[in-house]
Amino acid sequence: MSRVAVVSFRLNLSDGVSIEAAKWIGALRQLGHEVTTVAGEGPVDVVLPGLALHASVAPRADALREALEDADVVLVENLASLPLNVAAREVLYDVLDGRDALFHHHDLPWQRAHLAHLEGPRDAPTWRHVTINELSRRELAERGVEAVTIYNHFDCAPPEGRRARTRADLGLDRETLVVLPTRALARKNVGAALKLCEALDAVFWLLGPAEDGYDDALDELLSATSAPYRRGLPAGVNVHDAYAASDLVVMPSTWEGFGNPTIESVTHRRALALYPYPVAAELRAMGFHFFDLGDHDALRDFLRHGNEALLEANLRVARERLNLDDLPRVLDQHWRSWGFA
Repeated sequence: MSRVAVVSFRLNLSDGVSIEAAKWIGALRQLGHEVTTVAGEGPVDVVLPGLALHASVAPRADALREALEDADVVLVENLASLPLNVAAREVLYDVLDGRDALFHHHDLPWQRAHLAHLEGPRDAPTWRHVTINELSRRELAERGVEAVTIYNHFDCAPPEGRRARTRADLGLDRETLVVLPTRALARKNVGAALKLCEALDAVFWLLGPAEDGYDDALDELLSATSAPYRRGLPAGVNVHDAYAASDLVVMPSTWEGFGNPTIESVTHRRALALYPYPVAAELRAMGFHFFDLGDHDALRDFLRHGNEALLEANLRVARERLNLDDLPRVLDQHWRSWGFA
């Protein structure tokens, strides 16, 4: 078995990369690998502040080398994919020269307009690459980097949330509740979700905060909408409660590297109204049925009559294609093919 060091900007926090990294860490440990975590922030084994997203000073090469020196394989979670700390990435490349490393790419710079001018991931003979969608794998191939796709995996039997209590906490009775279980950023397209709620005479619930300077834009959207809305999770309410309380999940994003709420809606047996962001086509091709964001008539019909067969069929696809229980087997197969111990 391998000694694996997982390195990223941040780990064991609530961001999407942390969540997916935790799934891989759990699977690797289940396979018997020894895992150490190294990041700029978060509850990890080794904290190197220079690795953090907004660090003002790069990590010292000797400190990073020492943190990784006992590892047989270094698993890099997005730190070299999305160049948000270029100085840290350059140090990491130097430290990993000639070493076995696996780069897990969640995002790529050219997929974000404001980062498109920056350099994408590099390659080396002892390095391997994984993308979370086929679109990114093809785009890397066009740039001379060979990768394999391993889609995000999900708990297909999540905890049952508390619908009645959560709706009471939100001050709701029989109102239709549409949940957007993400942060608020420009690409999250919150305005489209609000228009949907206006059309459906529904209450809008945004779970996450505004980030990346989107606060004023979000305030303007909320002040202009005629839809009632709620923001954030009340004390004692978790994401499973939020899904249970909702009648419909909305994903209006124009871009997602994967879009975890898309499949979380399935595992929580909720219908989804979806904007056709590019990677969503790959998920639909697996056999999932999602409603188009603008198909108000179909959504009204579902909200009025329900469709248990649709929800069950979606869950069956998730169990067959994206089941977290299968992740150790999937990683083990690739681990051996990459020649890692």
